[in-house]
Amino acid sequence: MTTASRQELIEVHIKRLLRCRRCPRMQSTPVSGGAVVSDVMIIGQAPGPREPTLKRPFAHTAGKTLFRWFEEFCGMDEAAVRSKIYFAAVCRCFPGKSSGGSDRVPAPNEISNCASWMDNEIGILQPRLIIPVGRLAIARFVECPKLEGVIGRKFLVTHAGNRFDLIPLPHPSGASPWHKIPPGKALTQRALRLIAQHAAVVALCERRRQS
Repeated sequence: MTTASRQELIEVHIKRLLRCRRCPRMQSTPVSGGAVVSDVMIIGQAPGPREPTLKRPFAHTAGKTLFRWFEEFCGMDEAAVRSKIYFAAVCRCFPGKSSGGSDRVPAPNEISNCASWMDNEIGILQPRLIIPVGRLAIARFVECPKLEGVIGRKFLVTHAGNRFDLIPLPHPSGASPWHKIPPGKALTQRALRLIAQHAAVVALCERRRQS
């Protein structure tokens, strides 16, 4: 499939995605990172309360940490990451708050309702690398009983009829210190080095230097 074909298909896909209203409990309409044709996908968990207003994923505290990681290890600032990598999520709408005040974890039926959007994106883009961020996203591809069992590793995964490398990251939310303390800190750094060394990311950085 040519780049132009993928561009056209992903643009149509996003127009359909933004009209989705499958889940009545969700507290926003879908959030999209835009029609970026890329060999790399970042898959988050679900938007927070700020993302629907700002109309982009990872738009607040967790995003600052995520983009700092990419700048430090991959040499790509936020603008470069957003323009070169396709952003997806397990659920595309803000789920609202739980009774305890934290962001509500999407229900199984909401995750199931949203699964076809991600599967279609994988089919259109045929990525070489997927980076799931956070346990909910990681568990869509590999078993994740504990983060230390998957962070810092590269997996070869087949999903939605496509085969790709998977390098998981912990969620960069300030609510969890896992990525700041042992063993999480060292494992997160190992994962980021694997991402920086991956051929798909190296190619993105090379094209950025040439542009």
